[in-house]
Amino acid sequence: MFDARRDSHEIAEKTGLSLGTVAALRAHHTMRKTPLGSEEAEVVEEALTALTTTFGLERDLQKVLRDNIDQLEPGLKIADDNKEKRVRSGYIDITAQDKNGATVVIELKAVEADRDAVGQLLAYMGDLMSDGGRSVRGILVAPSFSPRATSAAHAARVELKRYSVKFLFESANRSGAH
Repeated sequence: MFDARRDSHEIAEKTGLSLGTVAALRAHHTMRKTPLGSEEAEVVEEALTALTTTFGLERDLQKVLRDNIDQLEPGLKIADDNKEKRVRSGYIDITAQDKNGATVVIELKAVEADRDAVGQLLAYMGDLMSDGGRSVRGILVAPSFSPRATSAAHAARVELKRYSVKFLFESANRSGAH
């Protein structure tokens, strides 16, 4: 997760960790010269687990959404060759096209989205607009939204979509018996 594609701001935003914590974790991950005390090592391990889990959830969410994009909005079509699109502000999770031909920037969050997530989405939209994009709109997908995210999205005309997960269990026995 500390690869060249992800900057510290993006990692902090996606995980809810402070920028200072992410910078310290990145430095420790890169340098690995100073041994940590047991308490520090435990904090680092917990933070790395949180980072891995969050990125894993977002990666899984992205795959499921790409495979079922029509459930987000009827008529949406993937327009990014099934990979994140690089723009000046970062990487767009999913770029799609709606039934009217407008470009749709979709930002995914595995945790509650805050106003910074709305700002991130607006930056991506602005990048596409300045690159000659005709009509660009945004959808922010998350399990929940902070009050500030809701207000910011309303003012910016960004659509918010809440997702939830529902597990279905079926019998795998041949006879269907329990």
